[in-house]
Amino acid sequence: MEFGFERLEAWKKSRILVKAIYKLVRNFPTDEKSCLSAQLRRAVISISSNIAEGAGRISTKEKIHFCNIAYGSLMEVTCQLILAEDLGFITSNDNESIRPIIEETERLIRGYHNFLKEQNK
Repeated sequence: MEFGFERLEAWKKSRILVKAIYKLVRNFPTDEKSCLSAQLRRAVISISSNIAEGAGRISTKEKIHFCNIAYGSLMEVTCQLILAEDLGFITSNDNESIRPIIEETERLIRGYHNFLKEQNK
């Protein structure tokens, strides 16, 4: 059996982003393991989790709400990657390699959000 959220392209792409972030934060300094790297891991997991939770809701209004939370978490991850680069924990190449995944995830979440808004009319 497959749940509805498992068919969503936004959810599938967010899983790819989770793997990329987890791989990246392995190289953070040891003293950052419970700070920025932990926050990055929480935020990136929040994206896929909120897409899944929202897809499981009955009302379209709730689905939209969780989609908005997922989008906000994606922006949080984007900001934290910029900060990680500013602090020298990752290189600009690291950030540039993840950016296309972020941009594609953003496009898919926005598309899903627009679809839900149309459904809610």
